[in-house]
Amino acid sequence: MNTEIVVAAEGADAAQAFAAARGFVAESEARFTRFSETSELMRLNRSGGAWFQASPDLYAVVEEAFVLTSETQGLFDPAVYDDILALGYDRSFDVVRRTGSRAETTRRAGHGSLLDVDLDPHRRAIRLPLGVRLDLGGIAKGWIAENAARRMADFVSACAVNAGGDLYVQGTPGSDDVWTIGLEDPRVEGDLVTMLRVASGAVATSSRARRRWLQGDAERHHLVDPRSGLPSATEWLSVTALAPHAAAAEAYAKALHLAGPQGAAALAESRPDVVFLVVDEGGQLWGPSAAKEIVFDGMGPI
Repeated sequence: MNTEIVVAAEGADAAQAFAAARGFVAESEARFTRFSETSELMRLNRSGGAWFQASPDLYAVVEEAFVLTSETQGLFDPAVYDDILALGYDRSFDVVRRTGSRAETTRRAGHGSLLDVDLDPHRRAIRLPLGVRLDLGGIAKGWIAENAARRMADFVSACAVNAGGDLYVQGTPGSDDVWTIGLEDPRVEGDLVTMLRVASGAVATSSRARRRWLQGDAERHHLVDPRSGLPSATEWLSVTALAPHAAAAEAYAKALHLAGPQGAAALAESRPDVVFLVVDEGGQLWGPSAAKEIVFDGMGPI
């Protein structure tokens, strides 16, 4: 899925933990990537108008995405596949960056939503309306990170999985009672704006400073606003969300980013177990009054 995945573990059976994570990640990539026509996701995307019998994993991710789309009032909505293609991000980002994007394609008339999708939990079946296709990249990466960590936890006492900025930790290393996690400055790769202290749970960052390309004379980035089908115009550079589960952290990082300073606080009020931090264009960090001392225990700040 064009993402670097980093795993860490502590315990006598770390090698087995790494093998379990590697196998699960490879299997999940083959299921969720949009860059292979044979993936289960792309077979679902070709099934518009008909019921699709989904695997347990695909159904679980789509069902969770449906709930999060509803919670965020559509600010998070993975039914943006065609918008992303229209913007030229139709191949893996390494290829787009190396060869340039293709010309803009015709945009779809109207913007369908994941909330228009029918779900049948008894048959584990999904029916996409005609004209609605999904890009599960973000939420799937978070879901993969968490579930890879849970598989690793069968072999080790502490582990962490970072899938392209979607991080999930379980247990704590050594004698520490938290993981210390650096929050990168989106303006300068490798520089940090703060350190987070996380006892358990997930951290995800949504940034418009990464994955940028030119399409003709227009600069594009991958953070697409479902309301317009265009790259977001929010004044915030990045938003980091901490949540009990990685899928929620990923969804809320994006939704809060798109909500911006006018709407983020109201959106966050509906999920007191989600904490968010903002980096603006000047590199200023915004968030809880003691952001640099925040401790997150998987249920909220403490």
